[in-house]
Amino acid sequence: MTTAAASEPTSDDGGDADGAVPVVVLVSGSGTLLQALIDAAADPDYGVHIAAVGADRPCRGIERAELAGIPAFVCRPADFTDRAAWDVALAEHVAAAGPRFVVTAGFMRILGPATLGAQPVVNTHPALLPSFPGAHGVRDALAYGVKVTGTTCHVVDAGVDTGPIIEQRVVAVRGDDTEETLHERIKVQERDLLVETVSRLAREGFAVEGRRVRIGQG
Repeated sequence: MTTAAASEPTSDDGGDADGAVPVVVLVSGSGTLLQALIDAAADPDYGVHIAAVGADRPCRGIERAELAGIPAFVCRPADFTDRAAWDVALAEHVAAAGPRFVVTAGFMRILGPATLGAQPVVNTHPALLPSFPGAHGVRDALAYGVKVTGTTCHVVDAGVDTGPIIEQRVVAVRGDDTEETLHERIKVQERDLLVETVSRLAREGFAVEGRRVRIGQG
């Protein structure tokens, strides 16, 4: 069982004095999901402090973090001899920020055991898992002819979009949808879902029991 408590932080437990729970956000690209979290975390009632932002390459997401005054780091796989060495280095960067959990927000790398084993990792995917996992969830759902798709917030495990589901939102597929138009509507729900879920996980705590994520425990 994996747990992440939202207990009242003290000066030495990695929390802020105002009670905000520290998280690290990992990005790979433009950082629109990150920006939604940055904007939400500006409200003290949100309950989350973005302790650091990391990326696997220089990107707009890192620039967004720096503009917001958030510590940022880049840990590139190309700088290491193999994936395992990169994963260990990434885990060390993350641990240095002392997060209660990690959020992958458009992070396009599969995490290894060093990072996944240190603290829970939360991700969003633009489809209703377990249907249409992988990098082309929107395209695959549209090609299959489904009438509804959506977005999923889940805990990351060693597979590709196979971790326990936290929450989902449904988006209807329109007859004239293209991959681009459908994805834009999914992104709206994905941003809202991530912002809401991260706050709940931080404020209420959560526990992962097999395939179930129980918010309010931990």
